[in-house]
Amino acid sequence: MSKVGYNPITIEDGVTVTIEGRNVTAKGPKGELSTTLPINIEIEQKENQLFLTRKNEEKPTKSLHGTFRALVANIVNGVKNGFKKKMEVIGVGYRVRMEGTKLVMTLGWNHPVEVVAPEGITIEAPDETTIIVSGADKQKVGETAAKIREIRKPEPYKGKGIRYEGEYVKKKSAKSAASSK
Repeated sequence: MSKVGYNPITIEDGVTVTIEGRNVTAKGPKGELSTTLPINIEIEQKENQLFLTRKNEEKPTKSLHGTFRALVANIVNGVKNGFKKKMEVIGVGYRVRMEGTKLVMTLGWNHPVEVVAPEGITIEAPDETTIIVSGADKQKVGETAAKIREIRKPEPYKGKGIRYEGEYVKKKSAKSAASSK
């Protein structure tokens, strides 16, 4: 059984954490994030560490303990360091570019696809085949990257499409001619 919920969360310099009842708010150089804890999970701050405890040993409470410990750790880390997802665009004629704050992608269709970054998220295109999604909120960064990837998923025959950096796409062999008897 995992004991992730018992691990302390270290508050780095430059981050202030305020606890008001069930709400936990973290402020740092990258912004401000907050989350609300469930009834069975309690949080306390000792010096520069946060400790989450659970009120009972029931299975749902144990699950929430580890989950909310990870969520609180993500908001504390996010306001200080931020999160980043790097993506690759692979395919002949597939390109990306920035027009102001919009990401414009040419992906083999007869029209370009435009993506506007949600609030708190930054999208960059350092070159024609790379997209970087960054921000303080880990969940929003992952969701935005997933929406961009969904526009043109990597296909299994040639591997063309948008994929995360380092993602392995298992390739299928092309249909072979029927063997004659």
